[in-house]
This record gives sequence, structure tokens and C-alpha cells, in this order.
Amino acid sequence: MFTVCKPVSKLAKAAIALTTAAFLAACEPGGVGGGPSIDTSNPVPVALLVPRSGDAALAQSLENAARMAMSDLPNVKIDLRVYDTAGNPTTATAVAQQAVAEGAKIIVGPVYAQAANAAGLAVLNNNVNVLSFSNNTSIAGGNVFVLGPTFENTANRLMNYAGRQGKTNTVIVHSNDAAGQVGQAAIANALANSRVNNAGTVGYDRSQQGVINSVPTIKATVDSTGADSIFMTATTAGALPLFSQLLPEAGVSPATTQFIGLTRWDIPPQTLELPGVQGGWFALPDPSKAQAYRQRYNATYGEAPHPISGLAYDGIAAIGALVSQGKSNALTGAALTQNAGFQGVGGIFRLRPNGTNERGLAVATIQNKQVVVIDPAPQSFSGAGF
Repeated sequence: MFTVCKPVSKLAKAAIALTTAAFLAACEPGGVGGGPSIDTSNPVPVALLVPRSGDAALAQSLENAARMAMSDLPNVKIDLRVYDTAGNPTTATAVAQQAVAEGAKIIVGPVYAQAANAAGLAVLNNNVNVLSFSNNTSIAGGNVFVLGPTFENTANRLMNYAGRQGKTNTVIVHSNDAAGQVGQAAIANALANSRVNNAGTVGYDRSQQGVINSVPTIKATVDSTGADSIFMTATTAGALPLFSQLLPEAGVSPATTQFIGLTRWDIPPQTLELPGVQGGWFALPDPSKAQAYRQRYNATYGEAPHPISGLAYDGIAAIGALVSQGKSNALTGAALTQNAGFQGVGGIFRLRPNGTNERGLAVATIQNKQVVVIDPAPQSFSGAGF
């Protein structure tokens, strides 16, 4: 249960007009939840776990983003302590325990799923929560939260939109590897909770021949079910370019069968040139907010941020928003999962009690080789995207 949230004005840096540190509402968390008691009148010790000796550039970008978030927090002092996980679970276990022994009240990071899981287990008995940068929902739960964008969140957003656009039957096309199986499950769950029917599933091996072999089956499934859309797990670095060529050639035209993607179709930009992706749907973070973050980071540090660096900003922004309320239970599970959510570098997000997250995503298409937003990112969790 949560008490009624009282709206609070967004924070802003006037020069940049960036509101990414703001939280959407201040909530007095109900219930106890897991987590330490803190003294908000003193700097709150926060541990940042990054793979410095494994990926120095990524580690530095995450730390930079965290410190930028700290600079945006009025009346909140965070004592950030940075620890090197080396990108491996054994080290993550050791430094997580060290961080808590040295006073950390919450952990932000690590990046990789196994390291994040290890860190969470290492401090579980210390009643300390972990806001990991992973997007692997299999490690979520207990004291571990994943900040990374999830297939479930994207699939739900796109199927919600597809249903509102009158789509009725979708064929799931997925690779047979681990990522493809996870993606397939996310799409199937999203379909089960939408007004769109699951018209069938076609798997393929991640090879050129595997893609070629699957095309007749996809065509037959679309024809036999009358499907009006195909939801693909294929990535721009994987099977998407080949599918975008072969499916239209086989008679599955994006003009009559809506192509939908579980991953970003605008990265790298060369993908926008492909004829077969024109008119396709995919989801992405609020473009204006994401661009504002990139510009601000570039202006501050003289280089582009790492693509996942914003997760560190989000973690610190959420912590700061909660600590600013002056409550000793600000970092408990109940507080972290308040329904109102937080404002992050790519729009609104909230942490769920099961350790996963929801993010307010925009739905975009590709028209004339340009990304066009066709359904804006919701600005609150009562918006149309939810």
C-alpha cells in the first residue's frame, strides 16, 4: 500500500532546461519494506559499483553520469564511494561487502547480471538494496532491482499501442538463442495482456541460412492466420536487415503487415536507409529528454556519454528524490517502489516490487529514412502508455 502522493515541482537547471533529476511526486512510503534507516541530515553514503578494470570507458561514463546527477540535487548530499567490480561476480561480492562495511546505505550498479546478482546476495543480510544497471529480469527480486530497459516493458508498450491502432493478430518471430527466447516470452506475455491475439510463433537459428529457411514459414503463418502484424526480436546487428529484405520479397509486405521490433531500429543510423524497415514500429526513450541528457553530458565532460550511462544518473536521481523528503526509511523497498516513479534521463520510470522496472517509452516509426515519433512517451504513469 502507498499513501497519497503529493505533487512536487520538477527540479531544473535553468541554463540547460534539463529536468532529469526531478521526481514526479514525493511519496511518503507506506509499510516498512527492506532497507536501512538513514540520517538525511548528513550526507548519505552511496556505493557505485563499476567495472573499472574490465571496461574503463564504461566505468568512467557511469561515474560521470552519477556525479552529474548529484550536482542536480538541491538540499541533498550524497557521499559517493566508487568501487571496482572488474566486471566479475567474485570481485562484485567482495566490494559489495566492503562498501556496506564502510557504511554504504544503498548500492548503485553493477553492470553485468552475474555481478549484480552476486552483489545483491552478498549484502542481502545487511538489509541493503542494489539498483543494478542490468536489464536481465531473471536476477530481479528481493533486494536487487534492475534499472536497464527490459523486453517486457517494450513489448507491453508496443502491444498496448498496436491494440489501440486496431491490430488484431500478431505473429511472433524470434531467434532460437537465449535472448530470442526471452524476447519471445516477453512478447507472448504482452499479447496475453492486450487486445491483440497471438497468431503463432516462428523461431529461427541465428545464421543467414536460418533466417532464409524461416521466411516461408513466416509467410505461411501470416497467410493462414490473417495476421496483420509481425513482432520480431531481430536486432539491427543481427537478422533485421535480412528479414527486412526477404519478407517483402516473399510477399509479406510492410504496407499490409505491420512490422514491429522489440529492439531499437534507429541504431546504427544506417538501418534507417533499409527499404524494408520503412513504416516499422519500435519503442525508444523520450527523444527530447534523451537528447538533452546527451548534450548536457557532452558539454560537461567533452565527450559523448556511453549509451547506458544514463542508468547511473537515474539511480542517483531516484535516491536523491527520496532522500530529499527527509525520511529515515527513504531507501527501503517500499520507498523505492513508490507508484509515482521518478524522472530519468529518458523520461519517467519506476521500480516495481518484483525488482523489475517500467519506463515511459515513445513509439516511433521510420518515414523517408527518418525517425518519427507516432505516440509520445507518457509523462506520468496514468498516461495512455500505461
